[in-house]
Amino acid sequence: MSDNEAQRVFQVVDSFDPGEFVRLLAEDARMVFGNAEPMVGRNAIAEGLRIFFATIAGLAHRVVRTWQVDADTIAETEVTYRRLDGKDVSVVAVSIWRTRDDGLISDYRVFVDLAPVYAV
Repeated sequence: MSDNEAQRVFQVVDSFDPGEFVRLLAEDARMVFGNAEPMVGRNAIAEGLRIFFATIAGLAHRVVRTWQVDADTIAETEVTYRRLDGKDVSVVAVSIWRTRDDGLISDYRVFVDLAPVYAV
């Protein structure tokens, strides 16, 4: 996956549309966000994203660097979250995903500390 493709993935994430994001995924994809329980399947992932998105007002990723290792993409990003109170908080995140031969993502993992986003 090229940097442009990684940018495209994050543009879809930043669209705040779980339905659009899951179109990038295989039907049986697995997603793990931080230390949360894995979500398996497009429907479960879309619902998990809807629940998460209800806790923030928006988000924007800036890709710092990407690495490609076979079918795996590793992306270091700075993510700016818009809190429900209107304040912006930026944190560093790493996302790792595996892409199948058909271009769909089969495994997606996000490593991030969201404590600053929810701090009072």
